[in-house]
Amino acid sequence: MTTPVAQHPIVPREKLNFGLDGDIPKYWFGGDPFKSRFWDALSIIFPPGEKFFMTCVRDFRDQVTDPKMLQEIKDFNKQEAQHGIVHRQDNERIRKQGIDTEALSAWVENFLTNRYRKWYSRSYTVAVTAALEHFTSIIAHSMFDQRDLLKEADPRVRAMYAWHAIEEVEHKGVAYDVMVDVAKVGYFKRVLALVDATILFPATIFYIQRKMLIQDGFTLAQRMKLMAGGIWWLIKPNGLLAPMAKAYWTYYRVGFHPWQESEQRGYTEWLAAFKGSGGDPVKASEQMRQTLAM
Repeated sequence: MTTPVAQHPIVPREKLNFGLDGDIPKYWFGGDPFKSRFWDALSIIFPPGEKFFMTCVRDFRDQVTDPKMLQEIKDFNKQEAQHGIVHRQDNERIRKQGIDTEALSAWVENFLTNRYRKWYSRSYTVAVTAALEHFTSIIAHSMFDQRDLLKEADPRVRAMYAWHAIEEVEHKGVAYDVMVDVAKVGYFKRVLALVDATILFPATIFYIQRKMLIQDGFTLAQRMKLMAGGIWWLIKPNGLLAPMAKAYWTYYRVGFHPWQESEQRGYTEWLAAFKGSGGDPVKASEQMRQTLAM
């Protein structure tokens, strides 16, 4: 391998209980439909998205001879599989609210399978996977910073996204290593895939979110009002996306590798809290927030 050694072990955590079948409000993020459905759109995207990631990495597994990389791919697949399982549980909660989650997830899967898997080379799809993994790992910067942007979220859903973010930090170098060391993707294709993902990811989120808000019964005028306030919540100087900006741009640097940024606020605190709680992800999330004084 020519890439840096991962700074965190990849630890698949299975059979976690977030209480997603409990009395979680429809608009669980402070009663705000935009914020709630923004994150719910992510949950709908994740199961087919994780499947796409695993498939794109497995395309090159037979070419890997390094035992360490083979183990990392195995653990990457285990973590991504668990993410899919848990988000399908969350999607069942959303389905019970009257949202056609199966049709929305099928739309995402069809898009990834019949566009990206059919139209593009295997080296390009693993490059898109690495780019999207960059997004899912750097979102931890926003989730765990001192502003506590998820303060008004239901603790159970917040805990699910905290756990997901922690594991994305752990395996953030796997798809990248496969892309560079095995698929031999160069700088231009790597950057092109990030530009592609920068358009693809938010466009898909907003498409799914719009569909959900329509199914919730919001009129066009109401949706436009929600979007105006919601977009500002995302992009304002102290908004959700602000802490991600610096980490996002590093991907364009020649010689970049995800493990050049090894420290993530909240990571060690969450691990300690998870161990101390006996493997309870909701307690771990809340204890981490107390430790960080969020």
